[in-house]
Amino acid sequence: MARNNILGRLRSAPVATLPSLPDVKAWFDSQRRNEDLAQRVLRLRAAMQAVKTEFHDVTPTDWPDVLLGIAAAKGIGNLLLGSNTPHGNALKARALGALQLVHYEQPIEAWRDRLFDGIDASLTSARSAVAEIGSIILWPTPSEPRLMSLVPHIHFVLLEASSIHSDLHSAITAEGWSSGLPTNALLIGGPSKTADIQQTLAYGAHGPKELIVLLRHASGAAS
Repeated sequence: MARNNILGRLRSAPVATLPSLPDVKAWFDSQRRNEDLAQRVLRLRAAMQAVKTEFHDVTPTDWPDVLLGIAAAKGIGNLLLGSNTPHGNALKARALGALQLVHYEQPIEAWRDRLFDGIDASLTSARSAVAEIGSIILWPTPSEPRLMSLVPHIHFVLLEASSIHSDLHSAITAEGWSSGLPTNALLIGGPSKTADIQQTLAYGAHGPKELIVLLRHASGAAS
């Protein structure tokens, strides 16, 4: 009897009408800044340089030479590349000097010790960036796994200036994130940092201590 009474009350209760979903696109459209590409570039740089990210303006032709110059100045002995990437192949075609290129071509179990203790720096491409939150978007793939941006002490990122979005909503919609995501989509705002109980800031505790962005402009467009 008690069971029937309970079920009866549940069945007779009025069904609540679900509230309409907010119009997310309309809200972002109303808040979006009317910025051109140059303004988005400036806003991204300012936000990321404020947390010690290093920026270098490069072109489609000179970026390997800029990277090699930075590597020599910082005393980088080796650089980790993804397997068979266009930017990796472009770098291999240059005179490397003392820099050794290492390719991520094995399962992590086969070379974990060297990855964690014997790799100075890595180079990955960025999918895009978001000016509003000062972050670069990485889209890990089997060719460029997530560990490439997490383990080495220095992380070089090749970012196309034309791929900088005003806000995250613009990035998500323009790039069609709803059609599929990787296991990890990464938003990186600067080098890894943490603070102890005395509020002493330390870099590199949980990832790269240096983040170097090679901001690649169309030929002649670098600011």
